[in-house]
Amino acid sequence: MEDKKVYTDERFEKILQGIKKARKKLVETSAANNEDLVISDKDGNVKRVPAKDLLQGLE
Repeated sequence: MEDKKVYTDERFEKILQGIKKARKKLVETSAANNEDLVISDKDGNVKRVPAKDLLQGLE
């Protein structure tokens, strides 16, 4: 049973790494093209933000 948990944890970490990598690539590409991205703030409000502003937060 413990082996299954370790396997699941490792798989989960790989998925999270992939999501972070894809998000970074999206923001970098959008910033290079002077585009905006639509995000939601901590209160759930939808906002349009320049990708360059988001790029600063990732670094």
